[in-house]
Amino acid sequence: MRQPLPFPLSKDKTFFESLNDWIGDVFYDELPEKGFDLRDEQIFMAFQIEQALKDKSVLFAEAGVGTGKTLAYLLPAIAYARYTGKPALISCADETLIEQLVKKGGDIDRLDAMFDLKLDVRLAKSRDQYLCLQRLEGAQKRSDADFLDDIEFSLPEFVNKTYSMQNTYPYGERSSYPDVTDDEWQQVNYHPIQNCTACELRNKCGQTIHRNHYREATDLVICSHDFLMEHIWTKETRIREGQTPLLPEVSQIVLDEGHLLEFAAQRALTYEVQEMTLLNVTERVMVDGVREKTLGLIEQTIDLHNEFFRVLRANTIASDEDRKAITKSDDLLMLGHELINKIDSLLEEFVFEGELYTIPEYDLKIAEEYFDLYTFAMKLFVEKGDAVNWLEVKDEIETLVIMPRLVTDILEEKFFDGKMPIIFSSATLSIQKDFTYIADSLGIDDFQSFSVPSPFDYEEVMKIFKHALPQEEKFSRVFDLLSSGDQTLVLFKSKIDMENFKQSLPLAHQYTIEFEGDRELSTVVKDFQEGKFQVLCSYHLWEGLDLPGEALTKVIIVDLPLPPKDPVFEAKRKFSLNPLEEIDLPFMQLRIQQGIGRLIRTSRDYGEIHLLLNEEELVIEHLWDKVLPVAAKNFL
Repeated sequence: MRQPLPFPLSKDKTFFESLNDWIGDVFYDELPEKGFDLRDEQIFMAFQIEQALKDKSVLFAEAGVGTGKTLAYLLPAIAYARYTGKPALISCADETLIEQLVKKGGDIDRLDAMFDLKLDVRLAKSRDQYLCLQRLEGAQKRSDADFLDDIEFSLPEFVNKTYSMQNTYPYGERSSYPDVTDDEWQQVNYHPIQNCTACELRNKCGQTIHRNHYREATDLVICSHDFLMEHIWTKETRIREGQTPLLPEVSQIVLDEGHLLEFAAQRALTYEVQEMTLLNVTERVMVDGVREKTLGLIEQTIDLHNEFFRVLRANTIASDEDRKAITKSDDLLMLGHELINKIDSLLEEFVFEGELYTIPEYDLKIAEEYFDLYTFAMKLFVEKGDAVNWLEVKDEIETLVIMPRLVTDILEEKFFDGKMPIIFSSATLSIQKDFTYIADSLGIDDFQSFSVPSPFDYEEVMKIFKHALPQEEKFSRVFDLLSSGDQTLVLFKSKIDMENFKQSLPLAHQYTIEFEGDRELSTVVKDFQEGKFQVLCSYHLWEGLDLPGEALTKVIIVDLPLPPKDPVFEAKRKFSLNPLEEIDLPFMQLRIQQGIGRLIRTSRDYGEIHLLLNEEELVIEHLWDKVLPVAAKNFL
């Protein structure tokens, strides 16, 4: 049920004049009466957002840690949503940050309780965050692992039984299975290969039920940047095909940790070809009764596909990066063209098979959609253009990834079109109050911006130490720093670095250490906040992690977070006149600021930052020390 505006409207004032008055009353009078600090930076931010809503503009709202950014954007967002009759969309960096935003005792929960707003807040998570019943069934046929039985046992009764007047409810989120590892989850979650529209379990699917639930939100819909970008890219296609867009119509978009939007946009536009997926798809259509010509084309396609990946591996440039560059040899391109032609012929035969009904309709539909996407991706790969290609291991499967080099033109056309207010909120959007880097990377020409500092006295509550040491001694230094017993966050610049540290630990060490990926991440963060273990190691939680007080008193940054030398960043460097200053340095500076920002979250927080620096990292100290909130001292 839609709730009224939190303030009255009159004929003497416009909505925005009334909103302006209400914001002032709340921040200057009501919040201080309820025990909140009066923060000029927070009030300034709220008024700037109100103006951006009025102008329907893009706003870069950079506010230091402790400003109270969430309350500053929530109040105008809720009021504007109720005024327009469309919910506000709050987009976060990832699903872990979504959980933090809506947790009990968080900003939304407190705001709702303080002002009796009766907020209607619903989560719209990325599709891979939901259980797929079809994939669960397939995994159970291949394995008798205990985690599969646990998931099966947890399913609601309506999934396996049908009654008249049956009530369904949302279920099957990743966060509902905290003890399932990331690798295990990848066996049973939604995968793009699934054809949801033809699935006979669709009406009982947790993802479908969740989607129907959040589409009815009246105040706030909260999603991740990845899901927002997937919605933007697929919206027109889904409407054209008679499907509902992934997200509902909204009144405004707030991008929390908005500096990460570019990477989400790139990920949403990638096309993937996996070695094993083609085999799995073709197995489902090679059934009794299929014509010999079709079977022959399938076998030829499999042979060509296997040969393509054999040559692809031979043309992959060895490196320690997760994304490995590819040399497009003549043999590799020739195989790509042959695959395209062969699959075109196969798709023609599928038309005849569909008329004969020898292949189950669901499996045939999956195969047709898969091969359509396969050929589209392969055409991008073999054509000369600006697409970026690399090989990486995803879900333990070698995967060819094809991505458009730049997303700026598409974002400008489909997202930053001036029809809706878009608010970027983060502590790190600029390089020393210059917003050029983020604006250029997203293709934004017209925007408003401001930057306000943190209200905290960092000199009093934070110490930063520099450790000068050889690269090979960094892991042992991390281990030594854990002896203090502090609640410690260890940040690595990549997953492989974190895994190498994990392998280096003594078998009999006495520390309670959790690693990202071993369990569902939001559950791990919650347990860390409650002090159930001492050390959290992550390559992902450089931003947005909120661990106030004793929950976190030490942050160790193992390496300077320079961008990787992978195909994506190499493409950006290639098209830059000054790659160091325009690409590498801004990325590193923003990342360092984000990592350090995990430590001090409230006026009562304190702690230490430890930067482990090899000789090369110390040489460029003048490039990163300027963004530190306090001067770094040598560790003795």
